[in-house]
Amino acid sequence: MLELLGSDLEVEHLLATPAFAEHLTGQRASSLHLASEDELTQLGTLQTNAAALAVVRRPPELPLPPALPATRLVLALDNVADPGNLGTLWRLADWYGLPGVVLSENCADPYNPKAVAASMGAFGRVPVWAGVNLADWLSSLPASTDIFGADLEGDNVHKLHLQPAGVLVMGSESHGLSSDVAASLTRCLHIPHGPGGRAESLNVAVSAAILLDNFFRNV
Repeated sequence: MLELLGSDLEVEHLLATPAFAEHLTGQRASSLHLASEDELTQLGTLQTNAAALAVVRRPPELPLPPALPATRLVLALDNVADPGNLGTLWRLADWYGLPGVVLSENCADPYNPKAVAASMGAFGRVPVWAGVNLADWLSSLPASTDIFGADLEGDNVHKLHLQPAGVLVMGSESHGLSSDVAASLTRCLHIPHGPGGRAESLNVAVSAAILLDNFFRNV
């Protein structure tokens, strides 16, 4: 909450417990309304809330840039329907300093309360471009753009020396990448099992974390 209040986002209403209010100063404190923990829990979506609740105006929807930064890696999500996963992926983009996240038309709403909570403040720092036809957008990028995606038949990511530039596409939790998006990939990446590992699959956010770490390992 303190990260949100320290961002440039416009806070329309702020409710906080007396204990949390002690941490507030300046303009935020002047527009504060005190509330009990029970009142915050009833008004919000969390099981318990001992801090604060804010109503924040959504950031303006910026147009998707016609060209990507030549030396930056952009994260694109294809039909990631779980808002918790989407928020965690957003948080990963924030951690690695990505310039933004592109969301396909069937992704979860990035401003779903679960997505916002899971982003841990990333929603105020990292732009998202939602409702994008990924196949059309990927095909419109310059032919020199590297487009990466996860695939069981891909190259062992641990044996590659990747540079954080281009697009990393992560697919649906249940079905992976859609066929038209998969056709746009220029390189498929595979996360191998460890010795004795037998899990059938990895959560999409976990997979993205492993792949992103390999992109930035040598930076």
